[in-house]
Amino acid sequence: MTAAAMASLVAALAGCSLFSSDTRKPAQLEPNVALLDVKQAWQRPVAKANPTLVLNVTGNTVTAGSADGQLAAFNADTGAELWRASVGQRLAAGVGSDGEWAAVVTDGGYLVALKGGREAWRKRLASRVYTAPLVAGKRVFVLSADRSISAYDAASGEPLWAQAKTGDALVLRESGVLTAYQDTLVAGVSGRFMAVDPNSGSVRWEVPIASARGTNDVERLVELVGGVSRVGSSFCSRAYQMAVGCVDMDSARLQWTVKSEGIHGIGGNADVVVGADANGVITAWRRDTGSVQWTSNRLRYRKLSQPLVLGRSVVFGDETGTVHMLAVKDGSPLNRFGTDSSGISVAPVVAGNTLVVQTNNGAVYGFKPE
Repeated sequence: MTAAAMASLVAALAGCSLFSSDTRKPAQLEPNVALLDVKQAWQRPVAKANPTLVLNVTGNTVTAGSADGQLAAFNADTGAELWRASVGQRLAAGVGSDGEWAAVVTDGGYLVALKGGREAWRKRLASRVYTAPLVAGKRVFVLSADRSISAYDAASGEPLWAQAKTGDALVLRESGVLTAYQDTLVAGVSGRFMAVDPNSGSVRWEVPIASARGTNDVERLVELVGGVSRVGSSFCSRAYQMAVGCVDMDSARLQWTVKSEGIHGIGGNADVVVGADANGVITAWRRDTGSVQWTSNRLRYRKLSQPLVLGRSVVFGDETGTVHMLAVKDGSPLNRFGTDSSGISVAPVVAGNTLVVQTNNGAVYGFKPE
């Protein structure tokens, strides 16, 4: 085993121990009273999911990936399949798409780009990747597990630039932060929001959400995890097992940060930022100040997904495949409904008027909330 592979494995085990090996009894669910009407609109198969994969939304199109390398794009309104493809290898990260190009990273270390469901090119990467590529401006951006960032021409796959970072002793086998704001590439690097010039890779500024602490490599591991809540110039994110915080992109200023021991990303709207700790305790913080608006123990130890704030509800999936909708104003239950019972680890998304959920067995569901 290489040192990098061993480091990745150790970090992966550190994360999983808080999530999959917790055998404490999940909170008993109250009788369901459906205060918000939700109907299943469609269901389509893909294949078994991977927790580092994400559902990509571009307009009214949802693109899903599977652990074994299958990809499929659907019309979110009807569930009609737009295209389906296989990259021939297991996936480590994806899917990123701008509606024209889609990109994933295989477990064998290849960046693969597709157009219209057909493979256009693939490039071997130097480092492991667990974050979905960002496809924007006819380019494909990649954030590696060692915190290096690179850019490729979407049409040809030619490398445009690479920004090397000094890798920490351990890397986190979780999806990280890679997004955009206006003409700036935004990445999560060692607990910091980093603003990067997308044309050259030069760093414009950095703002920390959390800083390394402790005396050994495991204790000093700090990283932003995927699932950013953006409202205007306000970007909020979670630092793995350490904190939740918000940064104003226009002023490059930290708005607030609070201690929080979650392992998955967050959701939010203009009023609140919502996330669950590793034990399933849900907290909603005021977006302007970071003060706690409410907390809820009703889904404790149910191994929750990253949340989605949708209208007046906040949506979580759990290990049984149940979708929970709570009131975003106070955490009270609005509705819950089932899928295929295999569990939900991929973050729910919204496309148009459709709530889309992918289960661990790979079924993709479209639901129509009230």
